[in-house]
Amino acid sequence: MLPDALQNTLTFILAGGEGGRLKPLTERRAKPAVPFGGPYRIIDFTLSNCIHSGLRRIYVLTQYQALSLEEHVRYAWNFLPRRLFQFISVRAPHHLVTGRWYSGTADAIYHNIDSIREEAPERVLILSGDHIYKMDYRRMLEEHMDHGATATIGAVKIPASESSRFGIFETDAGGRVLSFEEKPACGKELPGEPGWCLGSMGIYLFETEALVRHLKADAEREGSTRDFGRDLIPRMIQDSDVYAHHFRSVGQADDDPNMPYWRDVGTLDAYYEANLDLCRVKPQFNLYDESWPIYSLWHNHPPAKTVLDEGDRRAEVVESLLCPGVIVSGGTVRRSILGNRVLVDEDAVIEDSIILDGVVVERGARIKKAIIDKWNVVPAGTTIGHDHDEDRKRYRVTDSGIVVVPRAKDVIRD
Repeated sequence: MLPDALQNTLTFILAGGEGGRLKPLTERRAKPAVPFGGPYRIIDFTLSNCIHSGLRRIYVLTQYQALSLEEHVRYAWNFLPRRLFQFISVRAPHHLVTGRWYSGTADAIYHNIDSIREEAPERVLILSGDHIYKMDYRRMLEEHMDHGATATIGAVKIPASESSRFGIFETDAGGRVLSFEEKPACGKELPGEPGWCLGSMGIYLFETEALVRHLKADAEREGSTRDFGRDLIPRMIQDSDVYAHHFRSVGQADDDPNMPYWRDVGTLDAYYEANLDLCRVKPQFNLYDESWPIYSLWHNHPPAKTVLDEGDRRAEVVESLLCPGVIVSGGTVRRSILGNRVLVDEDAVIEDSIILDGVVVERGARIKKAIIDKWNVVPAGTTIGHDHDEDRKRYRVTDSGIVVVPRAKDVIRD
């Protein structure tokens, strides 16, 4: 039954987010297009989950600063055969009447009802394109069908102190949703687990007929914000069978007491910490899992290498990720991620930093606890991250002391 159910499921990935808390990384690209973990973009993790789960009809809905994201999807994810009714297709806003941007998550799907009618799926899966996790959506689909649910929402346990960032559930013993509140100051705690709430992952699985009916009703409702969490889901609970699906990471047993790995990298601090965790000996998120690889655009760059500088100074690289094309020439790299074609010249030192594609770090430069966006040249002798008072005169510095250097302004490509 499940292969037929997968074939009859249409997937929408909401990928139009501005990602204001990630600026300046999102000044000229959408949040799902922000590089992560070296060679990847954030959206690659959701798309890889789809492919591994057997989902083959996928629309990526874009909006804010979409060029970089659209080109990435077009070149990296164009391998599905459309003649077999399989596709990953980018959809920009196409409002023939209103001529405006999407005003909310539900509004984005409402204005793509024509795609739903054309594909005629039994179910619609709605995902967010800006989270880092490994999820087999087949488990959620099986549970949805076993419950005979009208809608199922992906759920993860979160600290109650973070309630204001999530939609918060209340469920009965069987998993049916009794109430849903979007971003409350303090959400309802889980029974027997003080200090913990059940939060929405922004993953929704709907029976098509019910979804279309509720989208149309919401579009006609005065005062609606056209959002799933604020409007559609709370009303749906009143007249439909809505269930919560408890997320488990790929390969994680149901009785495993550890928290599943799911990261909203929507702030600079969260983005930095999730990236740097990959440099640990045993990171929480395994990029090297051959059973569930993360796919992305392959760049035909030469292998990374380390070389002696002109004075026979050896390169030193410790607990770091080096992408193809990287050259470390007598420099030092510690606990850092270097993107494609990064050059580190002699006597330069990079520590606890994320250096994105094409950056040149010249001789004697010192970089610590920083994010350097693409195509920058860090001049010889420059220091970044060692004097925050000086850094603030030129760059953004977060409260935790992460220095963020925006992308080089005179380079168009991303």
